[in-house]
Amino acid sequence: MSPHCNRLYLFLDGELGAVDEENFRHHLARCEPCASGLHEAMQLELLGQYALRDVAPAKAGPTLVALDGAGAPEPEPVFESAPERHRRVPWWRPRMPWAVGAAVALAASVAGLVFLTASPRAAPREVWLAQAPSRRLEARVAYAPADGHRPYSPMRSGSEASQAAPPLPLRELADLEERGELHGIAAAYLVRGDLRQASDFLQRVPPSPDRDCDLAVIALEQGHPEEALALLEGVLRQVPHHPQALWNRALVLRELGLTLLAAEAFEAVAKQGEPGWSEEALIRARALRQQTQSRGREWKAAFAAVRDLMTDEGARLPLDEARRYPGIVRLAFYDAVRAAPTRDAALRLFPLAEVLDGVQGDGMLRGYVHHVAGRDFARRGPLARDYARLVRGELPEREAFLEAARRSGEDDLYLGALTVLGPSVRLRYMEDFTRLARAGNDAWLTLLAERELSVAEEHAGQWWKAEARLRAALDACQGRGMTYRCVTLRKRLADLYLALNRPAEAFEQARVGWSAAHESGEWELERQLLQELAHIARYRLDVTSARAFLRESLARTPDDCEQRTYVHRNLAYLSWLDFDPKGARRELEQALECDRPLGLPGALMLSYLARFGSDAHDADLLRRTLSELRRGEPTPGELAQLVFAEGQFVLEKDRAEGRELLRDAIQQAEALPDDVDARKTRMGAYNALVNDAGRGGDAGAVLELMGAALRVEAPERCVLAVAVDYERSVVAVRGPSGGPRVHFDASRATPVGRDASGLVPAGLLAVLRGCERVDVLALPPVHGLPGLLPSDLAWSYRVGRASAPPPAGARDGGVHLVVNDVQAPASLRLPELPPLKSPSVPDPQRVELTGARATPSRVLAAMVDASEVELHAHGMFSPEMSDASMVVLAPEVDGRYALTAAQVRGLKLARAPLVLLATCGAARATPFLHESSSLPVAFIEAGAGAVLAATVDIPDTAGRFFEAVRERIRAGTQPALALRDERRQWLATAPSNAWVHAVLLFE
Repeated sequence: MSPHCNRLYLFLDGELGAVDEENFRHHLARCEPCASGLHEAMQLELLGQYALRDVAPAKAGPTLVALDGAGAPEPEPVFESAPERHRRVPWWRPRMPWAVGAAVALAASVAGLVFLTASPRAAPREVWLAQAPSRRLEARVAYAPADGHRPYSPMRSGSEASQAAPPLPLRELADLEERGELHGIAAAYLVRGDLRQASDFLQRVPPSPDRDCDLAVIALEQGHPEEALALLEGVLRQVPHHPQALWNRALVLRELGLTLLAAEAFEAVAKQGEPGWSEEALIRARALRQQTQSRGREWKAAFAAVRDLMTDEGARLPLDEARRYPGIVRLAFYDAVRAAPTRDAALRLFPLAEVLDGVQGDGMLRGYVHHVAGRDFARRGPLARDYARLVRGELPEREAFLEAARRSGEDDLYLGALTVLGPSVRLRYMEDFTRLARAGNDAWLTLLAERELSVAEEHAGQWWKAEARLRAALDACQGRGMTYRCVTLRKRLADLYLALNRPAEAFEQARVGWSAAHESGEWELERQLLQELAHIARYRLDVTSARAFLRESLARTPDDCEQRTYVHRNLAYLSWLDFDPKGARRELEQALECDRPLGLPGALMLSYLARFGSDAHDADLLRRTLSELRRGEPTPGELAQLVFAEGQFVLEKDRAEGRELLRDAIQQAEALPDDVDARKTRMGAYNALVNDAGRGGDAGAVLELMGAALRVEAPERCVLAVAVDYERSVVAVRGPSGGPRVHFDASRATPVGRDASGLVPAGLLAVLRGCERVDVLALPPVHGLPGLLPSDLAWSYRVGRASAPPPAGARDGGVHLVVNDVQAPASLRLPELPPLKSPSVPDPQRVELTGARATPSRVLAAMVDASEVELHAHGMFSPEMSDASMVVLAPEVDGRYALTAAQVRGLKLARAPLVLLATCGAARATPFLHESSSLPVAFIEAGAGAVLAATVDIPDTAGRFFEAVRERIRAGTQPALALRDERRQWLATAPSNAWVHAVLLFE
């Protein structure tokens, strides 16, 4: 036997590196003992499958259809509801992608090598279950033999689904492998619901629209509809009438709850005229549209019924509507009682109060009706009539009415007027508003007061108070009758989190709020939260999802001019992010059709579009928009944004005036370090100035501006500065001699992506070759990307911080904190990581946190006085949970287990520690355009001196690499040189260790 034969089971278990795996494949084709061993492994796997199928306990549920159709009733097709799917846990990513049971997948992938003697022949239909009377997969597979139409019969979830699938015909798979039909093999797995195997084969298929369409199916089935939607939109950009992509896009939109867009997508499929598929698509489209529009009509009818109480004294009491939509009815009920001009008119509303109290389970509203009925209507009546006119928008003397209500002693009318007249009036009278809302112990009004107080606190810069207040209010929000109020609190908290640059937390609040609004039938709140979700998705540069949420919201109110303006001006910005300035211009023109103000997004859009040309009409429109915004009491951060918009627009016509305005915007923004709008303004203005200097060929100015933007001193030698602002890229260098050079390019047509390779021109790269090490100054979104410089250069990203650095010598005497062998939550099902070996040289300063003791709170506390920090644990990145990668630690008593960038940023690391993040993807982060938010950046901002982290998943052996770099640094080598030298050594020993290229240094 060859020494290669000893690697057979490592190969089957997926434990060989890429190079060794490919070498073993070639060996397998020539080695009879290995081929025999592979065959035995396959037979054992199949026997195991048959045994599991034979002993599976019977469960209640629908009878499975026989594969040959003999004696089996044809199942009814299912159209309206989505099937229950087996969902992969989406919130974590283990360190290595190998899964238990990979033997059969790898066996199939080399089946062609084993069955080399088989003659080519057409694969039978059963390979893709094409002979079955119904299809098990709701989605369509973009492989013709697997795409025949049959009625849909949902698969049952979990193990039942896998047991119901017939075994794959291995001989036929071998034929497909021999012919290079990897997509056919993937399709065979996909129609059986074996997503992992299907994905493995699709990754080996050359890129194509069909491949991406099927990858989208896998993403959808695994519970990642946003990822699926992005893939499908990419397919349809290449092939607009791709039938499978159109169908699958409809399923994804339905999964996201965007039912009107899903109906439109199914209608597009129906127009294709495909037998079977078109008919089913039309049925699905009609069902989705009818269900959605029926819900909308019912809500609008309920809303109209309660509004009638304000205008028609004989209007019926909407008692049934109050049971179905207690939120919107209660909202209008208060206005109806306040507007009642007589005692009898007030008492007439008592039955409605009874129903609403019955929903909530208290007697608050009945008491309110009795209280109002006891008032002196000789004095109250005229005010009540004016209040009705105020609510209907028919009262011209609004401020006079407010003063009359305040003096009248009719507190509910005064409270109502403060509510109707808007947030700016409430801010002026916040003390009165709060006192009146809390006076009657009515939970509905008390929670309203808490929401408005949070607005005042945010306006005053006390965001932490606003957050605590809203969270406490949500804890107190109980009862079905309060659902509407609870949802509005969640929306308000989502707004706050977005303003604080915390989109992951904003998404969680908006998602829960949207679900609650949908379940309670609150149509208007659903629309508002769809737009909230769009705003969050846009913030995270998920253009595809943001566009879908916006278009669904507009489809629900197509005739509302305010909504058309709002949606189209935001769609304009999404087109801009998608590198489609012409599309952005078209959307902006549609936003103007209703003659409504463009708002801040519109002003910013005009300033961006000026790069591609502007005229007097644009200048007039921008001036008018800025003037309207300044009259509307903007916050200081918003005022800085207005100056930035004006400066960026003017820069294209008058560079001197534009630069002056941009510097003014920076000055205003730097006075507001905690204001997210101000931080966006500051980075945007610096980016514009850097690109302007690059366009003018002023390398020295580029380097100076980049240093100022990052709050670091630009080195006199061996420095690289990179900025990308939409279509414009600027690269400036100083080599060993110190002479600056610059390159400017304005032809970029796609976003930067997740890799910076190719950004530095070869000529400038050659200048840096003589440097011992290179400091990199990079603005977002380039900062923190791998591939900016070759791995054979020693380089690091420079990170500035607002506070002063720790004093020299601070690292002396600190502990060496090592976190490893962590007991992660069992619910995450993460594989155990091997514990670290004891250090070869005794380290008296070493302190370990292991097992269940390695909780976030203990680790955070231990880091404060550490001079070295090593985290050897699982990492995960989920935009839904955090905007940067997180480290999985042992759970606290309350279940919290993640160490996040936000927690680290709140520390003060007094000893400027060296930090080694030996976790998967520790340097990954949401690519914000205005700031870097990764875990390494958070450590630097907290006081760390240097941080090592990877942007990709790393193997279990990675800990040895990080420890070796640490030992070089302890021996006195500069961190950048230590990383470069250790990387060279690892690659010389094992060239397949490509992940070491993605280990970055931040200083």
